[in-house]
Amino acid sequence: MAAACGQEEAGSLGVLRALPVIAVAASVVAVAMHYDGVGSAVSPQPRVATVFDVRKSAVYVCPMDPDIRSNQPGTCRRCGMALRAGIPEPVEFHLDVETVPSPVAANETATIEFHVHDPWKDRPVHDYVTVHEKLFHAFVVSEDLQYFKHDHPVLRGDGVFTLPVSLPTGGMFRVLGDFYPEGATPQLIAETLFVRGASPRPAALSEDLSTKSDQNMKVAVTLLPERATAGNRTQMTFHIDPVDGFEKYLGAWSHMLAASDDLIDMMHLHPVRADAGDVRFDVVFPRPRPYRVWVQFQRKGVVNTVHFDVPVDEAPND
Repeated sequence: MAAACGQEEAGSLGVLRALPVIAVAASVVAVAMHYDGVGSAVSPQPRVATVFDVRKSAVYVCPMDPDIRSNQPGTCRRCGMALRAGIPEPVEFHLDVETVPSPVAANETATIEFHVHDPWKDRPVHDYVTVHEKLFHAFVVSEDLQYFKHDHPVLRGDGVFTLPVSLPTGGMFRVLGDFYPEGATPQLIAETLFVRGASPRPAALSEDLSTKSDQNMKVAVTLLPERATAGNRTQMTFHIDPVDGFEKYLGAWSHMLAASDDLIDMMHLHPVRADAGDVRFDVVFPRPRPYRVWVQFQRKGVVNTVHFDVPVDEAPND
C-alpha cells in the first residue's frame, strides 16, 4: 500500500499535513512451510511439478497480500479477496481530510470528510473495491493514544466519504484511511487533524503485554522473539479465551492497528494464521521506539478491542 509524506503548510487549526508519515502495507510476507508429519518408513515419492510457461499462463495475485500468488483464479487464503491477473503498478492516490464544521472543537458533534482524487488528473474517485466487507476503513487516534476508533465512512453521491465523530479532547488526531480504488492498488494513507481545546500530554509508553479483557473475552499475547527489533519480523500470537463463539470480524479473524508513540508510523494488518483460539500476526516495526498495538476480535457478534504496548529495540549489527 501507499506511503504518504506531507510537507504542505496548514493553519494552526484544521487539517495539517506537515508531519512525515510512514504508512506500512496492510500485510507482511508470510513464509509458507511444508510439514509432512510423522509417517511410515517408506521412502518418499518424488514430487512431479507441471511445467508452467509464463508466456501462456497468467499469474494471479492478491492485491492486498501480493505474496499470495496462484497459477489459477481463486481467492486469497489470507484475506479472502479475489486474485487478479495483471495487478497495476502501485501509485499513491490523493487523500484530503476535512471536518464539518471546520475547525472542530473538542466534544463537538462533527463529520470527517474523506476526499479521494486520482494521481493523474486529480479527479474525484467514485468507484471502489470492497475490502473486508467495506469500501473504506478509517482509524482515528488521539496524540495521547487514549482515543481509538475503527469505523467505516459512508460514500455519498458526490464521491466523498463521511464519518460522524465527537472527538474527546483538543490537540492532534491522526486519521488513517484504508481503501481500494477500482483499477488501482490498495491505499493506506494517513493525515492529521487538529481540534480546538487543550491538548493532552503526549503518550509515554512502557512495556505492557499483560492479559487484557473486554466485552466477552480475554486476550493474551506472546512474542517471538521475545524482544522486537526494528526492521525485523516479530510474530505476535494472540490467545483468545474462551474460544466458543469466536468468529470472523469484517471478513478476517482479527484486525490490528499498530502505531508508534509519536504517531508517525501507523500500520493496519491482518493475521497470517488463525488456529482455534490462537491468532498470529507477522509485524515489522519500522523504528526503535514504543508502539501501541490495538487488536480487534469478534465473539458471538460482539467486537472486542484491546491494546498492548510493545517496546522495539534497535536491530543488532551483524
